[in-house]
Amino acid sequence: MANTFTDVKAREIDFVSRFAQNWDALKNILGIMNTIKKESGTTLVAYTAEATNGLAESPAAGKPIPATDITVTEAAKADLTVEKYRKTVPVEDVVKYGATVAIQKTDDAFLVELQNNVLTRFYNFLHTGTLTGVEKTFQMALAMAKGKVIDKFNRINKTVTEVVAFVNVLDVYEYVGAANITVQTQFGLQYIKDFMGYSTVFLLSAPNVERGKVYATPVENIDLYHVDPSDSDIAKLGLVYTTDGETNLIGFHANGDYLTASGDSYALMGMTLWAEYIDGISAITINPNGGSDTPSVSLNKSEATVAPEATTTLTATTVPADATVTWTTSDATVATVANGVVTGVAKGTATITATITVDGANYTATCAVTVTAGV
Repeated sequence: MANTFTDVKAREIDFVSRFAQNWDALKNILGIMNTIKKESGTTLVAYTAEATNGLAESPAAGKPIPATDITVTEAAKADLTVEKYRKTVPVEDVVKYGATVAIQKTDDAFLVELQNNVLTRFYNFLHTGTLTGVEKTFQMALAMAKGKVIDKFNRINKTVTEVVAFVNVLDVYEYVGAANITVQTQFGLQYIKDFMGYSTVFLLSAPNVERGKVYATPVENIDLYHVDPSDSDIAKLGLVYTTDGETNLIGFHANGDYLTASGDSYALMGMTLWAEYIDGISAITINPNGGSDTPSVSLNKSEATVAPEATTTLTATTVPADATVTWTTSDATVATVANGVVTGVAKGTATITATITVDGANYTATCAVTVTAGV
């Protein structure tokens, strides 16, 4: 006679083992380097980091060194909490379909839904990326999505080894046409390896990624936080879940309910894929009729000469045209600047810089100003 307890225990072990194996595979595809155990109720925080007014100018000899102000700001929060789920299989289904179909097949579907729950929250989080832009083609959208995150991490001195992208599957097939591409599947996800400069490009459908959108982030920006369902405090409630004994990402327990003549399966988990830097996520829109030109700023003069107390006016031309220009001087004891109007102070040279910031990146133009000796 079969040992029913042993059969149920083996089913629990099989469920959590398959869940863990799937997540290990996904971690490898995504390049996730950190799996971090946290307590339930932990608040996860995403940040932005930016030099407030760009890099401060290097001063003239003997002058004080100005500080470059870099501001780290909380941009998004989420709670890491325990989530609990239940699946019920009535005895009628076992009689009608057999145990293999009624139990095993519904276990499979249950596992997929639990996985998708975590992934969907991550996709929604990607939508909040702040490195935005508009490009005319799918190819340029992918290129700029990668370029923007690499540029961002370079400017905060963070290492980028690989960048992953998330795109709409229809956009990919529209782009490649009849070309032969190798699409792989893991964890229910389709992806392409080594595609257009990316280590991995994930092919998703709406609403996870709408047509005409491209998201990208470095693998270093993705962490997996989780609560351990085998925690001793949880067991004190009399709730004992089977876990895989390694990462313990999920707890699973099955038992029969004589009152309803059904088999209940319980899952306990607390998992969140989280990006440490929300401004390390690019979100590019494809618009064939629009598209943004490369941001830039230029001045009407590259050199100017002015006497003390006299003025000369610099005019900045920017792309986009409505960009805000910030004016700075390398040496306020030689020349000052306000809204492009340069005023000579004392004999010497100074560099006047016009700066615009677009999607977190700074673009500059300079004018070398010589102040002549006063009469």
